[in-house]
Amino acid sequence: MKKLIPAALIAAVAALIALKVGGGGDFRYSGTIEATETDLSARISGVIDRYLAREGDPVAAGEALISIDCDDLRLAAGIASDDFRRAEELFKAGSLSRENYDRLKYRRDDSELKVRWCTVKSPVSGRLLYSYREKGELVSPGVKLATVADLSEVWAYIYVPHDTLAGLKPGMEVKAFLPEAGDMEFAGRISVIYPEAEFTPKNVQTRKERTRLVYAVKVSFPNKGETLKPGMTVEVELPE
Repeated sequence: MKKLIPAALIAAVAALIALKVGGGGDFRYSGTIEATETDLSARISGVIDRYLAREGDPVAAGEALISIDCDDLRLAAGIASDDFRRAEELFKAGSLSRENYDRLKYRRDDSELKVRWCTVKSPVSGRLLYSYREKGELVSPGVKLATVADLSEVWAYIYVPHDTLAGLKPGMEVKAFLPEAGDMEFAGRISVIYPEAEFTPKNVQTRKERTRLVYAVKVSFPNKGETLKPGMTVEVELPE
């Protein structure tokens, strides 16, 4: 699962943006919505037979998402199963050593496992964000096939100055607003306050403000209706 933020994304969202609203003196801190994303990769070599879900579809944990054509593995599994069935009879009759019996059992189990890998299943419930390959493409082990995002809870990182940080603590309730949806309000909570300071990016602040150190604060949002999606910008209002 990917929970770390790429450096480029940090640079993009790390701006300490103080937005005055309604002339009331309230400040909002801008952040970009993120979610826990899980990359699904091939564990065997084979040709993609089909995708069983489309980008944007909701998926359940354990749901089959991708089918890989692997008739060769199924054939090998059938032979291994027949060999082990005969081995069981010989072992019971005392005509086969334990070592050979265990070897044939392992070959059967290994073949059946690889056949199961022909179907790529989602390990988590969420939404299929991306599919990276097409039907008929040959893939090898480790090739990324799809990404599933858990949108039940999302988060954004905001960056606050030292003086503001002193009044914050994990678990504190905050409000966030979605500008593109008419300032729709969302309830959130501060989940993590990072102890290491960072410099405000030079391309978004005045010369004076560039010298200020800011601290990353992770704000989490329950997202039952999946209104908040990765990439959206939210504005967080901190308690006074």
